[in-house]
Amino acid sequence: MSSSSSPETAADGVGGGKDSCCFCEMTKQHATGCSRRLPKRIILVRHGESQGNLDMSAYSTTPDYRIPLTPRGVEQARAAGRGILDVVSSSPEGGPDPNWKVYFYVSPYERTRATLRGIGAAFPRDRVIGAREECRVREQDFGNFQVEERMRAVKETRERFGRFFFRFPEGESAADVFDRVASFLESLWRDIDNGRLDQTTSCETNLVIVSHGLTSRVFMMKWFKWTVEQFERLNNFENCEFRVMQLGPGGEYSLLMHHTKEELEEWGLSPEMITDQQWRASANRRSWSEECSSFIATFFDNWNDRSEDDDCQEEDDGAEIKGEIKSLEE
Repeated sequence: MSSSSSPETAADGVGGGKDSCCFCEMTKQHATGCSRRLPKRIILVRHGESQGNLDMSAYSTTPDYRIPLTPRGVEQARAAGRGILDVVSSSPEGGPDPNWKVYFYVSPYERTRATLRGIGAAFPRDRVIGAREECRVREQDFGNFQVEERMRAVKETRERFGRFFFRFPEGESAADVFDRVASFLESLWRDIDNGRLDQTTSCETNLVIVSHGLTSRVFMMKWFKWTVEQFERLNNFENCEFRVMQLGPGGEYSLLMHHTKEELEEWGLSPEMITDQQWRASANRRSWSEECSSFIATFFDNWNDRSEDDDCQEEDDGAEIKGEIKSLEE
């Protein structure tokens, strides 16, 4: 998706050449009138049903990254491919989009790569710009070989401790996953800036990231600036469920460009998170300072909203009272 440059955005860009936008550089978001070409959609997909989903004992004998899909998982991947094809090949008006293309990022795990193969079966070769294995969107590390009973006990402890900060013995916390997802996003923006995701200036690029449930939720947390408390509300993706972040007319990605409010509620988004998605789907751009304030009520309980005039009036009243007391004493 592209738009012409404007003096307020591209002409005074910093650090990115003549087509750079200082708003985009600062916020990693897209300003109306900016020449930066952004993907039309970013689609997050969880892998299909794996042998580990079916039987947790598989992790005690097979390394996590080698856990394969089940036959049902393979069918789920093919069905997801057909579903994603329907999304990316359609225009906002409902008809076919002649200029769509797709670029894939995939976790290096066997179950995600197999899911990508299943998804790819739905796509013509000339519509696929490319695919890249990306280690930073791999599964949360739970340790090496996982003993089933021990892992059950550890996961029960995680529920009491909190999902985001609990670190698995010899493994990772969701906070660790957040750090590497943040690093991946920096690389993703460089790919966008360098035009690696576009074949022509007329194509509408769709990014598909085939990953894992927690990693995908962390991706959205980072992108939409959700708090830890808001992350803890979220429900996991089902196997091969995909969620579509689509670019709105105001230059923001929103889940509500494709999904319904009811779906977001089912996923665990709070009313204020849904309100933020509604704004992102609209054409009204707020300033950067206002965007930072999207969830400001989650950080503060009370405000001192007294005006400077009120303070001056109090000072005048205080001086008057002191004067009256002094006159009485005299």
